Amino acid sequence: MKKIGSQPTLSPTTLVLLSIASTQLGSAIAKTLFSTLSPAAVVLLRVGFAAVVLLVLWRSQLKGIQRQNYGVLILFGLSLGLMNLSFYLAIERIPIGIAVALEFIGPLGVAIANSRRLLDLLWVLLAGCGIVLLAPIGGLSVNLTGIILALTAGGFWAAYILLSAKVGRVVPGGVGLALAMAVAAIVMLPMGIVTGGSALLNPQMLLIGFGVAILSSAIPYSFELEALRWLPVRVFGVLLSLEPMAAAVIGFLILRETLELRAVMAIALVTVAAGGASLYGSGRG
Repeated sequence: MKKIGSQPTLSPTTLVLLSIASTQLGSAIAKTLFSTLSPAAVVLLRVGFAAVVLLVLWRSQLKGIQRQNYGVLILFGLSLGLMNLSFYLAIERIPIGIAVALEFIGPLGVAIANSRRLLDLLWVLLAGCGIVLLAPIGGLSVNLTGIILALTAGGFWAAYILLSAKVGRVVPGGVGLALAMAVAAIVMLPMGIVTGGSALLNPQMLLIGFGVAILSSAIPYSFELEALRWLPVRVFGVLLSLEPMAAAVIGFLILRETLELRAVMAIALVTVAAGGASLYGSGRG
């Protein structure tokens, strides 16, 4: 397919890698807030500020949303909010690298759900082995609740992907994501206020929360949207499969989270499974 427009200053691959680094850096900074704010309050700051930024960016296209599309937009927003909440609750209990690896089971499942290729059994097997390695047995000290929450986040991520495709067909540009962020913010508002309390009014917390929103939502979305103009979807998926490894590295550098060998092996298996499913998956990129 011919690409329209001039190629960006940074290569598409670099944009995706910067997007991954930005996302995981945002998660690491969000985790540092948990000593002052609850995960629900941090999610409220993230989706609330992101909603404001995205609504401003796409304000010119907000009119004309048909009423019959409200339902899918609300579900899209719910999946987004609950995905972030369950993920933040998970990283409150377990290292970010492990949480991201477990969460990746969601998009991996979507990638191979409709496939009948025998090769896809290999990716399922690799990912399954990764999950088993992360189970808190045999001396591995990983919080079971954190594991369950990370897998739950993966389930909501799968729902988010499926709903994103539906929203993209009925709502132009990034309007769907902007409205979904607004729905997520409204959903998180009661829980965030109740659990966050007066700490939500702390200017420093608000500033850091705004930074988390920019790093975790605005920058990655913008970079990925630009990269997808030039990269085949398959290559884009392979690059995104590096997220668990990136999360482990940033978790170590920012939070000093160290991982046992079993956990590192599990993250590597999930990364290979996600990359393989994207590279050899059915469909044309």
